[in-house]
Amino acid sequence: MNHMRQVVLDTETTGLDPASGHRIIEIGCVELINRRLTGNNYHQYLQPDRDIDQGAIEVHGITNEFLSDKPRFIDIAEDFLAFVDGAELIIHNAPFDVGFINHEIKRIHKDGAKSDPVDQRCQILDTLVMARKMHPGQKNDLNSVCQRYEIDNSQRTLHGALLDAEILADVYLAMTGGQTGFFDESRSSASLNHSNEIVRIDPNREPLPVICATEDELKAHEQWLQKLEQEAGGPCLWRQLGDD
Repeated sequence: MNHMRQVVLDTETTGLDPASGHRIIEIGCVELINRRLTGNNYHQYLQPDRDIDQGAIEVHGITNEFLSDKPRFIDIAEDFLAFVDGAELIIHNAPFDVGFINHEIKRIHKDGAKSDPVDQRCQILDTLVMARKMHPGQKNDLNSVCQRYEIDNSQRTLHGALLDAEILADVYLAMTGGQTGFFDESRSSASLNHSNEIVRIDPNREPLPVICATEDELKAHEQWLQKLEQEAGGPCLWRQLGDD
């Protein structure tokens, strides 16, 4: 049986732009196999060899003094990349974290170590892109998405990479676990509003036409069922109903 391995990832950094010399100071990863938390997590603080921007400290609360005895990225790169290798990485605003990780990988290349960029080792799923598609025109930062899906993030007074990864894992499972999108809100709410009305059908009406699915529609439906099975990590109930 093939196991679907996903790693929910978050980083904290010294500032906003790796091109300006900013560095990763914390990596947090939470493992999912077949959409279940395994408890096999990865967490590491890093010595950045530069000062942290004051604005960044106000976000994550991590100081240079705290990081002074922590390892550098080159010291942990092999273990970290082995942990994520081949997994689908789930990240909120993926270009930020992937950009920083790839910048760190480029830096260790200068010191003689060779490694592929993380987006060549892993598939990347950006939950911010997902949220914007599912909820256009709304706030889709992690706190806002938590509120929308009623995810408890009460412990989140400051950011922290491992805590944020754990919260994002819950958010991702909530975003992909329901059946939202089968019907739009206007149709579903309208049906609820009129659920008590009795609709009488004219017995002399014309016979209703039977419209069969086209070959292309059947193929699209099959692809959709396969996607459901992949995300659920098991057989689709609709197939079992169809076999009866």
